[in-house]
Parts: sequence; C-alpha cells; structure tokens
Amino acid sequence: MAEQTQKEYTNQGNKDTRSGFGEALFELGKMNPDVVALCADLTGSLKMNAFAEAFPERFFQTGIAEANMMGIAAGLATGGKIPFTGTFANFSTGRVFDQIRQSVAYSNKNVKICASHAGLTLGEDGASHQIMEDIGLMKMLPNMVVINTCDFNQTKAATKAVAGHVGPVYLRFGRPKVPNFTPVDQEFVIGEAVKLTDGNDVSIFCTGHLVWKALEAGKLLKQKGISADIINIHTIKPLDRDAVMQSIMKTRCAVTAEEHQIFGGMGETIAGFLARNFPTPIEMVGMNDMFGESGKPEELLEKYGMSTQHIVNAAELVLARKQF
Repeated sequence: MAEQTQKEYTNQGNKDTRSGFGEALFELGKMNPDVVALCADLTGSLKMNAFAEAFPERFFQTGIAEANMMGIAAGLATGGKIPFTGTFANFSTGRVFDQIRQSVAYSNKNVKICASHAGLTLGEDGASHQIMEDIGLMKMLPNMVVINTCDFNQTKAATKAVAGHVGPVYLRFGRPKVPNFTPVDQEFVIGEAVKLTDGNDVSIFCTGHLVWKALEAGKLLKQKGISADIINIHTIKPLDRDAVMQSIMKTRCAVTAEEHQIFGGMGETIAGFLARNFPTPIEMVGMNDMFGESGKPEELLEKYGMSTQHIVNAAELVLARKQF
C-alpha cells in the first residue's frame, strides 16, 4: 500500500476527471505509436479532441455503434496495437457487455475500455444514463482490471499506467468538475491502494468521487474524537488485500464509500474478502438498490445517501457495532 506524502489534503481547483483522461491520451499518443483511440460519437465529451487532431491516422470515429467499436478494438489489439475506447460508462458496459465478454475478456485482449459520465454525478442526464452497475459488470469478468479514479491528477496518472498493462482494463471516471487534490507527480500502481490518512478507530475504504467526501468526513470525525484510516481503493480489481487487512487489524470495523450500487460494487468486494478471512462489522455508503433521477450532482448525492455526512453517520454506526 502506498502512502501519499501530503499531511493535509487541499483542493487544488475543481477539474473534471475526463479531462485528465484526455490529456494523458494525447501524451501517450506522442510517446507510443502503437496507442490508438476509438470513440462512439462523443469525442468532445471524452476530451479526445487533441489526440484525434494530432493523430488522425490512429483515431477511429465509429459513430453510435458501440458494439462495433469493441469488436474493432479487439481486432486492433490482435494486431499489436493498444486501443483505448471512449464513450459514456452506460454505453461502455451495459450496451456492449456481450462484445466485451466474448471478444475482449475471454481472449484476454489488450483493450482499454475508458468510460466517462459514470455514476450519479452525471447529474441532469438522469437515470437512463447514470449507470451504477458498471463496476459489478466489469469486475465479474475474468482477466478484467477495474479502476475507478478520484480526481483529475489520478485519472491522468492511471490512463498512462494502463497503457503499460498487458490485458483488458476498465477505467471509470466522471463528468463534473470535482476537487483535484492528489499529487501532480503521483505514481499510479495498478492494484496498490493509497492510504490518505492514518487512524485507529475506523477504516474508510473509498473510491472515485467519494474519496474527497471521505476526506471531508474524516475531518468531521476527528472533531468528534474519532480517528479514521482513510484508504483510496482506486483499483477495485485486483483488490489490494494486504492494504485492507492491515487497516482492519488496527480498527476492527469498516465503512465503504462508492458512487455505485452497493450490490456488486467495491463494498461487496471488500465485505466478501473480510467474510472469508477476518469477519468484521461493515457499513456501506452507496446506491441502495435504486435508480437515480435528473438533478444537480451534489443534491443527488445528498438525496441518495452518498454525502459527507452519510459517511460520518456510517462510521458512527459501525463503531457502535464494533467488537473491542
């Protein structure tokens, strides 16, 4: 488990995670001629414009034909290229699950499935686009690595890292501008969780946009005399089991926080691991078996139980269940 050197996390300015992906893809294009990109009619939304303009011979606009895009990507990978596909998370997974399973995961193709506009914070587009089942869909596929980044800097670092990984990757990020707080020069290691704060009372395992919420919750808990071990689980599969166990052996209770259905998400991955190895009281912050609706991201997180205060409440609840 890595530990970031910052003692106090500060917002370096709100930025959208999809722009971190776009910048990294452009830089990868300059570094590696085998990197190619495909998009399903959402070049601007995925911030793939710079790559498309600089390397038109390596950019493939497939139109609104996501299943075809996955098949083309698998073929390009067979030919030795490193394809990055780009579209909304709903279309990157739910619409094309069969193609990913059969043409990418089953044959262990070196395809990078890059999914923007994930989760409830997609906001005003509403329930039809706010997919919160995608992590579950992807983590169940053999050979698939699943990554969910928390801010601009981490998304940029992760995009570069997955280019060097041989095999299929699902890289999930979002639409809105969110606090950018992780180090600019961070090293992103697939499968290695990052400890953000050290604590002894409760473990908070968080991912994606809820990492910042967890840090805010940690400050509120500290005011109540509760110290939280806050760990960024940016890679959901493979899970950093050592990081989870090291934290739980100290705190003996856990909260998970994710912008995803609690069924099939990061929380269930951690709960399943602990059930098999070290049964532990756990509370899950996430979408509780519901669809979303159109609205502003922060208002939706509050309504559906994924705000900073909800993480605080979950920590207090699990502490009451803790076996000393």
